[in-house]
Amino acid sequence: MLQEIGGGLMARRIVRSCLQTLLKVMNCVMAIVGIAMILYGLWMIRVWQRDMKEAASFYSTAPWFIYAFLGLGLAVCLITCIGYVAAGSANGCCLSCYVTVVSLLVLFETAISADILLNSDWEKDLPEDPTGRFTDFEDFVKSNFDIFKWIGLLIALTQGLSILLSMVLRSIGSYSDDSIEDDRFPAAKLPLLNPSPPPPHPYLVKGDPLFAPKKLSHSENYC
Repeated sequence: MLQEIGGGLMARRIVRSCLQTLLKVMNCVMAIVGIAMILYGLWMIRVWQRDMKEAASFYSTAPWFIYAFLGLGLAVCLITCIGYVAAGSANGCCLSCYVTVVSLLVLFETAISADILLNSDWEKDLPEDPTGRFTDFEDFVKSNFDIFKWIGLLIALTQGLSILLSMVLRSIGSYSDDSIEDDRFPAAKLPLLNPSPPPPHPYLVKGDPLFAPKKLSHSENYC
């Protein structure tokens, strides 16, 4: 029974290690997306500042698209850091927090996608972009729609797998749970393969009688 418990603990540790590795890979993919968004947002800020200096004009409307794009990239990177820490520690609290945040992000993306697909005048709901970068980005997406379609599917698949892996990893438990079970079921002490033989009888010598020699009395010594 103890050997079966030990084998179960070893199998659970192997499965946990594999799930942690997969979850870290998913977070690395999301980190690449977040870093790309941050770099693109910084580039748009640089171009916007250059255009402002050349035009010498003041925009009454803030560049909301640049700030929103940059903020979304920072949020993705922050969520990725939380997921990487949760995958490394396999802590239930960290994993629950990570699942909640990723689920909220997925709901937000689903709401935006549904509004774009179902509402033909969705552009009118957005404020005016003084930089014109929103229009340029929209035209770029339309001209490369097939590529962005696969990128969107990859992001959705990565987020869904992250949630699933986190839930399974949380159900398995952390390393502290294994140490508790190890203390509850200690390993059995196996007998020695070659046990040492019992010490020989001090009076048994090869060729001697089984009984110790009898001491002679004082009277018998003079006979």
